[in-house]
Amino acid sequence: MTSPDPALQHALRLERAHHDHCRAALTAMVEGAQEQVVTGEDVSASGADAEVLGHRLRSQAKELRELPEGPLFFGRLDFDPAAPEDHGGTHGPLHIGRLRITEHPTAPPLVVDWRAPVARAFYQAGPRNPRGVAVRRRFGWAPGSRGDSADLTGLEDEHLARGESRTSEIVAREIERPRVGPMRDIAATIQPEQDDLVRAALTASVCVQGGPGTGKTAVGLHRAAYLLYTHPQRIRRGGLLILGPNRTFLDYIAEVLPALGETGVRQSTVQDEIARHPVTGTDDERTAVVKHDARTAEVLRRALYARACPDADADAGALAVPDGSYRWRVAAEELRAIVADVRAEQPPYAVGRERVRARVVAALRAQAERRGGPRTSAWVRRIERARPLGAWLDAVWPRVRPEEVVAGLLADPAALERAAEGLLDADEQKALLWPRPPRSWKSARWSAADLVLLDEVAGLIEHPEGYGHVVVDEAQDLSPMECRAVARRSVYGSLTVLGDLAQGTTPWAARDWSVLMRHLGKPDATVVPLTTGFRVPAAVLGLANRVLRRLDVAVPEPRSLRRDGELTVRETDDVPAAVVTAVRGALAGEGSVGVIAADAEVPRLRRALAAAGIGTTEGPTADARVAVLPASLVKGLEYDHVVAVEPAAIAEAEERGLHRLYVVLTRAVSALTVVHGRPLPF
Repeated sequence: MTSPDPALQHALRLERAHHDHCRAALTAMVEGAQEQVVTGEDVSASGADAEVLGHRLRSQAKELRELPEGPLFFGRLDFDPAAPEDHGGTHGPLHIGRLRITEHPTAPPLVVDWRAPVARAFYQAGPRNPRGVAVRRRFGWAPGSRGDSADLTGLEDEHLARGESRTSEIVAREIERPRVGPMRDIAATIQPEQDDLVRAALTASVCVQGGPGTGKTAVGLHRAAYLLYTHPQRIRRGGLLILGPNRTFLDYIAEVLPALGETGVRQSTVQDEIARHPVTGTDDERTAVVKHDARTAEVLRRALYARACPDADADAGALAVPDGSYRWRVAAEELRAIVADVRAEQPPYAVGRERVRARVVAALRAQAERRGGPRTSAWVRRIERARPLGAWLDAVWPRVRPEEVVAGLLADPAALERAAEGLLDADEQKALLWPRPPRSWKSARWSAADLVLLDEVAGLIEHPEGYGHVVVDEAQDLSPMECRAVARRSVYGSLTVLGDLAQGTTPWAARDWSVLMRHLGKPDATVVPLTTGFRVPAAVLGLANRVLRRLDVAVPEPRSLRRDGELTVRETDDVPAAVVTAVRGALAGEGSVGVIAADAEVPRLRRALAAAGIGTTEGPTADARVAVLPASLVKGLEYDHVVAVEPAAIAEAEERGLHRLYVVLTRAVSALTVVHGRPLPF
């Protein structure tokens, strides 16, 4: 905090001067990176070297140019020279920021990246275990600072070597700061239990069960940034994927990783990742539930591999392949054995087809070499392309599209019955069938659930390329089939799974993390609970926990460290008018305002607010303070002031409506106003 104390004012002047020094060094780094791009084009030994070096240097220069404006450091560590801990030979003070700043690559850094090993003490040191830190300093910056040194308004020192412990007012103000626009990073306020998750090993898959306001989303994003920093080659080679529940959520978190100096990370939804076709069809809930059931995966596997039949070309007898004036033959029994053996190995379908071809060619080659000696690779390629072999292969192991397999099941009751025998009952099979089958798969109207089926078959035909690491947020809402789609993309990588079982709102929402992690292919992942809320005030959580006790999941009740915040419950005969009044009251204060209602009520509320002269937007954008959103789209979002409209209507709108209401009530980070005309469902 600022203070008239001359010693503190002197310290502030020194720190502002250091920030100016860092700003000049960063400018030089940006200019130097651009100069390296020009120089690097002329010094490489070969064209290939030049291309690789040029790409690397251009990427580095681009990343530096695109860094968002803002303060260059948020903390400082002064080490105790008598402490036994080794901090990389560092004895002088270390400033901690969002990226490393140095005047020369070999010179001591002016600012250390928050992800560097030496910076971990900033988050983990305490009076009981100071980790060699004598003083931990936190800096207070003016809200919205673009990095002007004059915006450094205060500082706090903790003398850990003396056993001093204090509650940081700077951290509290940063956590509670009014929020307008997209989500911010939390590099300055990471708590020790969050830091443990952020710095988990690359090979470790972690599941975070986090209550509202516990920072689970921020933890996942900061772990992504940490892994990119710590394992740049391994992660960038395989790629890093962030999966969110919808585009609104992805827009909300889009600026976090760039603010941490990481660009080029794919941020997507499961639906976008599996979208082979536009969604033009719809399913009722019963049909969608069956399509998302894990048993359907086995139905699809049976249907696909039923096409690979050893006896499909039994009438043709032996296979004869011409070779000049001679014909090489493979007996029907040997052919059937080859197909049966490959099927038993259960390779991806496309791999199996080529494996069958290769084994038949190997049998033909063995005959030819016994008769006339070794054969060349050109001879092998010619035999592989022989028409009789291709025709036989098309009969016993035909090429197939995922669309053909899925359409063949959904349009043919007999085919579905054969594939689903012992797995799906008659009613479930009936639910899967298309009421009016299209003439062919090319004219099919694919539903969102159909895309999950298509992705499953595509994965059976040929494994997709995987990512080095995948972060999955709001994972509790994934179906077993969607989990399998994620698992196929992380077979050789690790996962960070984030969610809250209490916030599960889909018909197939998880009730137990062990089941979901098994579907994700990581049954041994550690499940870590986060129960301390830093964003949602205690009064708001107290109301939400009344709903939590009525839900069908066993999760610990979250608790809040915040004793501020407001809770207002307003009963009225004129809900739209009461909403207008509540929004006007909220606009008298700072921060964003979210009006959340059952989906069907949103248009009426937008009209009422517009008639009152209050401008609104439909998402978490920075250019409007008031957003009016349907309850189905607010998961993962936060607003300083939330106006929750008619909770009974939200709870009745869907089967898991109470779970949805729990989500709505926990979007507020400063104040919650509940407007209702009907009895409350809690």
